[in-house]
This record gives sequence, C-alpha cells and structure tokens, in this order.
Amino acid sequence: MEQTYKILVVDDEPDLEPLILQRMRRDIRARRYEFVFAHNGVEALERLNEDEDIDMVLSDINMPQMDGLTLLSQIPDVNPNIRSVIISAYGDMKNIRTAMNRGAFDFVTKPLDFSDLRVTIERTLQHLMEWREALSSRDQLVALQNELDVASKMQQSILPTEFPSGAAYQSFGHMVPARNVGGDFFDILPLDRGRIGLAIADVSDKGVPAALFMMSSRTLLKGAAIGTESPAEALREVNSLLFDDNEASMFVTVLYAVYDPATGEFTYSSGGHDAPLIVHADGSSTLLPLTGGVVLGIVPDFPFEQHTVTVAPGDTVILYTDGVTEAMNSNRDEFGIERLQQVFASSPPGDSRDANRTVFDAVASFAGDTPQSDDVTCVTLQRREPAS
Repeated sequence: MEQTYKILVVDDEPDLEPLILQRMRRDIRARRYEFVFAHNGVEALERLNEDEDIDMVLSDINMPQMDGLTLLSQIPDVNPNIRSVIISAYGDMKNIRTAMNRGAFDFVTKPLDFSDLRVTIERTLQHLMEWREALSSRDQLVALQNELDVASKMQQSILPTEFPSGAAYQSFGHMVPARNVGGDFFDILPLDRGRIGLAIADVSDKGVPAALFMMSSRTLLKGAAIGTESPAEALREVNSLLFDDNEASMFVTVLYAVYDPATGEFTYSSGGHDAPLIVHADGSSTLLPLTGGVVLGIVPDFPFEQHTVTVAPGDTVILYTDGVTEAMNSNRDEFGIERLQQVFASSPPGDSRDANRTVFDAVASFAGDTPQSDDVTCVTLQRREPAS
C-alpha cells in the first residue's frame, strides 16, 4: 500500500481549509495525502509537538501571533527532517529569500495554482523520501558509489516532469545521469504575461555535496526567475546569494533564458555555460553567441549581460550541458557541437520532444558502451508554425 503523507497547512484565511479539502479530495480519498490545519505559527508548533507523523509544512508568511518566517526558524527544533514550503505573494523576493535561508525547501505564490501546488508537494515529498533514505543508509555507506546513488536520487527528485506548451510553442527537458553524478539540473517555469523561463545548469564536484548545492541553486534560480524581469538580473541575484553562503567554494554553470511566445523573442544570459543552438526548420543551425558571464558562486557582484534573438516559426532552441558535447567514444574522441549540428542537418526535429530524443540517441550511438563521466542533459523549445 502506498504511504499516506501528512501535510500541515498553516494559514489564517478561513477559506483555505475547505478549498484545499475540495481541490485535493481525490488525493485524500486515495489516501495519498492527509491534511491537518493550523491558523498561525503558535498553533502549528503545538500540532508539530503533538503529532510526530507530520511530513511537510505548507505555511503562509503573514499570520497573527507568529508569522511563517518565525515558524520556519523553529521547526528544526521540533523535527529537523520536516520539509517546509512557503506561500508567498508573487514577486516577494525579500521574504522568499529569508524563507530559503531559514530552511524552506520551495515556495508557491498567491493566488494558489493547484496544479503548481500539486507538483510542488510531490517534488518536496519525493526529496523528503530520498533524504530519509540517505539518513537511514548513512551508517552503511562504505563506498563512494553508495553516496553517488543517493546523490543521483536526490538529483532526479527535483527535475520537472510536466512541460509548458501552448498553441505557439512546445518545450521538453530530460537528463540521464552518468555513473558518477556531476550535478546537472534543468527547469522550465511559467512566468507572468504568458512567458516561460528555461534553465539548464551543471554543478561542480560530485556526490551528495554537489546534489545539495544543486538543489539550493535550483531553488534560488526559481525565486529569482519570478522576482526579476530579465535573465541577467536573475543570474546576478543567484550569484550574489550563492557567493554569500559558499564555504565549500563550489560553483555552478547556468544558462537562463526567458521566451515570449507572443513575439518569439528568446532572451538569455550565460553564467559560464555552453552557448544555445538554434536548429532551423530546414535542418541548418546557428550557434548563438555567448554573453561573457562567469560561473555562479565564485565572483561577487559580477555584471552579467544578456542577448535577445527572435525564434522563427519552425525553429528549435537546444540547451545542453557539456555532458553532450564532451561525451567520449572508445577512441577518446569528443562528440562536439559540430556532430550535433550534423545530426539535425540530416534529420530536422519534428517537435521539441523529438529534438530532445535525437540529441540523446546521437550521443548514445556515438559513445557506445564507453562509460561516461558526466550527466547528459538537454532542454528543447520549439516555436510552432502558425496554423494555416
């Protein structure tokens, strides 16, 4: 039987409890979730002390007696392994940043989008389960490979499984972990005014430290994406936050872009990441220029730049990590960007999912049975031809 997860919802709005019970009724009837409620932080702490079976806290920030930020700082004293998600006003980066610093795993914005809430809950609980597995296995880890297995599961737990699409565009993303986990991640985010954000990244180092740094980077990037207007501003924000709390001197390469389906404009900024590739409808391709950025987390106050191109109908934008271009065959030859362009020259992509599959098939065919040392990650976006 599937486990029932108990979620404590903390909010002083009286309408939220019946709304959650109504919108999540199928999951409740299926015994996937059990919800309990509190109306402020004081009441929430009483609930947590009384019920050790609570797995997750979903809390508003502004509440009487004790607000959500104060509650976040006190939850670890009750149970350090509970995962918390904050409900915040759209674009409230100051409180979101404070919440992340106090241990929030993720956040959702008001008014609540229950599709996004369900995805966020699932992702949070999946991470919680992997973390519990890591804790239970900690004393038994006698080899590096065991640690890498845990890191791989943590890595997979935060990747999106649903991808925004519309009449004018399609998107898709996929990641295949290497034998040794490197720390790739990607995200595709719905933004305001119908735009979408696309991110792809590669964290330095390997194992659990890389997986933890990856999750922190992904959450900060998500917050910056909805709290800023441009990719360059988002990277400046994330770089500053990572630098301020980076005792291990880890870093992450990131490419973050914002796509506007209404105009076809694709605006991107690179933090030491590989350049995007645009594959045209006829199979020809264009490697976009880099924006001169550096890896995130090492250099404070770096002035990131951005570049804008217009994606034509039928064009497909391909974002990738160096696990694609640096994949090796048995002769130690690298796959390289030229081979990627040649693949599409003979087989133009049908849609975003097809383009993504083509990348992975080409890399797998080239590498054969040669073990790879890095994850292979690809995000694709296609602007659809207008309906005739």
